[in-house]
Amino acid sequence: MNIVCLDMEGVLVPEIWIAFAEASGIPELKKTTRDEPDYDKLMKYRLGILEQHGLGLKEIQETISKIDPIPGAKEFLDRLREITQVIILSDTFTQFAGPLMKKLGMPTIFCNELVVDGDGKIVDYKMRVEDSKLTTVKALQSAGFDTIASGDSHNDLKMIRASKAGFLFKSTEQIKLDNPDLPAFDEYDELFEAIRNAL
Repeated sequence: MNIVCLDMEGVLVPEIWIAFAEASGIPELKKTTRDEPDYDKLMKYRLGILEQHGLGLKEIQETISKIDPIPGAKEFLDRLREITQVIILSDTFTQFAGPLMKKLGMPTIFCNELVVDGDGKIVDYKMRVEDSKLTTVKALQSAGFDTIASGDSHNDLKMIRASKAGFLFKSTEQIKLDNPDLPAFDEYDELFEAIRNAL
């Protein structure tokens, strides 16, 4: 049995933190997992900037409410879910993902959780498990699934490499150069065909 594991941001929806950086006028928040491989370091950096500017969950959610999936993403997901099972594995947070999942037709997503105080200030975050994408892929494999994975960032590489087949999608030139053995695509039709051929 096969199961496809997809990253969310940069693959199906625009990067939330980049959208919020633009909406808030804080360019430092544009840094993502494409730029910083250490997720804990990246999140502490982000939380520090939010605190410095007095911004909380409400402001980020207002930006998220205006984000639409990347053109073609929902159609791609719909086609994929007709031929196989799909799980979105993301390092985003339940408080961010909900409205975006509605726009994508409510696919299954495994992600993390923000710790928010009574004033709506984001004080910390809880990872579902350590190294969540790789850990989840290995757990699915132990449950009898062959995984096929795709993502765009440093934090997707382990799940891609641990899978039966794996693909970079809409990734950076540097990540493509650093991983020349991984097939890389920029169009949903190409990724769909690659996944279908791997099933």
